[in-house]
Amino acid sequence: MRPGRLPPEQEECARAGLERALQAGAVILEKREAAVDAVEAAVRELEEDSCFNAGRGSVLTAEGCIELDAAIMDGRDRSAGAVAGLRTTRAPISLARMLMEQGPHVFLSGKGADQYAREHGLEQVGNSWFEVPERRRQLEELLREDGFDDEVKYGTVGAVAVDVDGHVAVATSTGGLTAKRWGRVGDSPLIGAGTYADDRSAAVSATGSGEYFIRAVAAHQLAERVRLGCESLQQALDAVLADIALLGGKGGLIAVAPNGDAAWGFTTPAMYRGMADAGGRTVRIYGEDDDR
Repeated sequence: MRPGRLPPEQEECARAGLERALQAGAVILEKREAAVDAVEAAVRELEEDSCFNAGRGSVLTAEGCIELDAAIMDGRDRSAGAVAGLRTTRAPISLARMLMEQGPHVFLSGKGADQYAREHGLEQVGNSWFEVPERRRQLEELLREDGFDDEVKYGTVGAVAVDVDGHVAVATSTGGLTAKRWGRVGDSPLIGAGTYADDRSAAVSATGSGEYFIRAVAAHQLAERVRLGCESLQQALDAVLADIALLGGKGGLIAVAPNGDAAWGFTTPAMYRGMADAGGRTVRIYGEDDDR
């Protein structure tokens, strides 16, 4: 993902998808509704968009199926819901939201998570519904090379928001790594690693080499740097990415604070990202100097 190397149709698809996600969240916030409603709506747009590695369009495991992870958190009371290894639930982030609000547990995985979704009326689809041809091609290419997707082709969708009352929320969803094995779960559904929200500090969502974000407890570390370390949001975000780099990891973070401050950063050549506020909308793919 560098300027001039990303296929034009892929770049256009990404920008259009980000615009729709921003619109979905902005409409809710403009109606003075809750931040948690906005992040769920934004991520649902991206889960339905085959351009992104979440929901439909997710990458395939080494066995040739799709397993989905998601998490959501409300900064008002730090309530959270998380799911991993879904194979049939069409809206992973909505299942995480339902679990947060109605379930007896914070985190469900595998067949049990899909069963919970069925029992509570969430739409189920065949696993093949999530698959698109390009992801199958990527899997076959990687398997021919006997490779593992720990450095390339990873991806996550995430949204953070602050509402008119100063409450923050976050939602994160992913298909994980191409050719992942053994029921691997990354940082995205892990509260405090890839997903975290606290009205005392910030809402944070991560993307990248998940194993390193888990070890750094990245999202929680960022929030605590703000709350206890009195760092600015951008300072905290940059420090967490530097910490992950020291471990050997790469990726990016987005964050928003209750006062409306927003920040993003990444240590990869590019990161799909966008922001909507009272001044309008911004969508970017590459570094600030490279965007066109």
